[in-house]
Amino acid sequence: MDNVSNQSEIAVIDFGSQYTQLIARKLRDLGVFSEIYPYTRYQEIVNADNVKGVILSGGPSSVFDEGAPVVEMALLECGKPILGICYGMQLMCKMLGGSIAGSDKREYGPATIELIDKSSFMNNTPDSQNVWMSHGDRVDSLPAGFKAIARSGSIEHAAAVDVDRGFYCVQFHPEVVHSDHGMQMLENFTRDICGITEKWSPAEFVDEAISEIRQRVGDRHVLCGVSGGVDSTVVATILDKAIGEQLHCVFVDNGVLRFDEAQNVETDLNSFLSRPIVSVDAKAEFFASLAGISDPEKKRKAIGGTFIDIFKKTANSLGELHFLAQGTLYPDRIESVSINGPSHVIKSHHNVGGLPAELGFELIEPLQDLFKDEVRKVGKSLGIPDNLLMRHPFPGPGLAVRILGEVTPSKVEMLQAADHIYIQELLDSGEYSNIWQAGAILLPVQTVGVMGDQRTYESVVALRAVTSQDGMTADWSRIPAEVLAKVSNKIINEVKGVNRVVYDISSKPPSTIEWE
Repeated sequence: MDNVSNQSEIAVIDFGSQYTQLIARKLRDLGVFSEIYPYTRYQEIVNADNVKGVILSGGPSSVFDEGAPVVEMALLECGKPILGICYGMQLMCKMLGGSIAGSDKREYGPATIELIDKSSFMNNTPDSQNVWMSHGDRVDSLPAGFKAIARSGSIEHAAAVDVDRGFYCVQFHPEVVHSDHGMQMLENFTRDICGITEKWSPAEFVDEAISEIRQRVGDRHVLCGVSGGVDSTVVATILDKAIGEQLHCVFVDNGVLRFDEAQNVETDLNSFLSRPIVSVDAKAEFFASLAGISDPEKKRKAIGGTFIDIFKKTANSLGELHFLAQGTLYPDRIESVSINGPSHVIKSHHNVGGLPAELGFELIEPLQDLFKDEVRKVGKSLGIPDNLLMRHPFPGPGLAVRILGEVTPSKVEMLQAADHIYIQELLDSGEYSNIWQAGAILLPVQTVGVMGDQRTYESVVALRAVTSQDGMTADWSRIPAEVLAKVSNKIINEVKGVNRVVYDISSKPPSTIEWE
């Protein structure tokens, strides 16, 4: 699916910065559609009529590094306004004839810039303002035609422009919250310089998505895997509105779901979809596929492979099906593809990469250009109940990636009980709505404890809770100590086999939200 192919957009060229996804998110907050391209795919945007401007992201490399990411002059000569940020500024200036000064010392953190010349890029921002720096190299001399428009205490060229050629560059990061007026700069670039006037909203794409699905599917039938999570629920609802009885929703009980999940999903989805979902009890098959496996990637692959087998058998029993619908989101696609190719992928996603060709399915992925919070806005516009729409994300491989080590039915039962206590206490305390994602993790560790004056040697449960906007970055949640104490006490007292509870206070980056 490509529901935004005619939408004016800003192309964000990814050079590996931890902030690349944040740039795209901030642009969308402004109502400007943005899409991220690995630097190796820059050619795709040179002649793309809907791309109205380009942002060159920062990155961890130095322009002096062997093999540092680069683009060709064709991008700089394409006639579209270009904004270079940090590494993007250094690369742009180097390619256009400026000089870069290397340094073995990095400037990282808050800085104050003083404006020299207010161009359209800095319009409506104060003469002195706080920004966020993160760089080692710096631009020593500007290319011909450029002029500096801001300086800081440590660098002469904190921002520079060549208005005639449509080049704009900053050494700091306007996309982060620590740059006080960064959003105004991004708005100046997208609205005033790139001329994007229309406002993009994720809810507005629903009608177009429905129309495209109807045109593509025709009178054929679609298989849609549902889990009860936000993504698959929104996909199923869009498809239900588009094709109604031609949609076959299948829920697979893989044995690694949350407490009472199977029953709740069936009840919830049957309450508003046109036809009853098909429920498949495949617990035995999944446990067999996971037997003896401890490596997290192998667990994900085993679960993904088993899902494919189950879907194939189910599809054969439902008659002739042509399409498979998935709830792939934009962060799924970003995290599953390295800017340099297949290496250094954070983790594989069970719904990224398609299906083996021999299954004969074509994929429908209506949410593949959206972030999670945008999916919720779409769901709201579709009238999906809040109890489904505001649920925390849950990993596709389920509790299998929250049980470190081999997955067994007894471990699942233990974790289901602990997780149920945790989530219920978050709901009862009112903390659930303040958290992006929470869950319990069963560790492959046993510790000594004392219960009833007797020594115990039992398992450890870790609690994880993070705040986030889209899952690309996340901070650990400051749950009140009294809530954590109550959760810990109940888990230890009520879950047989657990004698210790710990709380994870790691943020993303450097840690991921899930432990596996």
